Amino acid sequence: MVVPTRAYHHGDLRRALVEQGLQLARTGGPAAISLREATRGVGVSPNAAYRHFVDRDDLVRAVAAEAQTALARAILERVEATPSGLSAAEASIERLRRVGLAYIDFARAERGWFELAFATQDPQPGEGIVTLDHEVVAPFQLLLDTLDTMVDTGALSPERRPYAEWACWSAVHGFADIAVHGPVQWQSAPVIDALAASVVEAAIVGVRGTTEPAGTGPAAS
Repeated sequence: MVVPTRAYHHGDLRRALVEQGLQLARTGGPAAISLREATRGVGVSPNAAYRHFVDRDDLVRAVAAEAQTALARAILERVEATPSGLSAAEASIERLRRVGLAYIDFARAERGWFELAFATQDPQPGEGIVTLDHEVVAPFQLLLDTLDTMVDTGALSPERRPYAEWACWSAVHGFADIAVHGPVQWQSAPVIDALAASVVEAAIVGVRGTTEPAGTGPAAS
């Protein structure tokens, strides 16, 4: 069967292919993305994609950037709902809590995008950051900014700030992964919620190096 082609103005086809890639990845993860399937979904010939992407990896990286944006948006939405009336230090701790819980919830709700978001990273040795095309990806930048704010408000001592992002991300990403792909996925939602809250609290206590109460407790959705 001949696939009907559609006319696009300059720039429109690239956007359409990325959006189609997002649809493919949402249900099938990174492995579901291909130039052939993306062009088929949009309704153009496969050769048309090469005007915008060098190869499949180029398309995957572009789609991964969009998945990261979706994750960052989900985190930011949760962070912006931090209750008022907290002290500056308490609010900064609560925001870190919400970063972690939003990350885990996104992984559970959007498995395909979660698998894609960090599947194409290009970390720079010694820099202590996660990058895509030499720019810090948005979700990781939110974590960095949140930890920096904790230092500014006195919730985290400057001495404990170096590499704190790696302790937080390792704990939260590790749990998210086993909640999506490991044995935790078979537990009931309330059990996973409780485990997620426990992991996030442990990460907060760990990076702060204190047994003092960490703010307001598990964040609400």
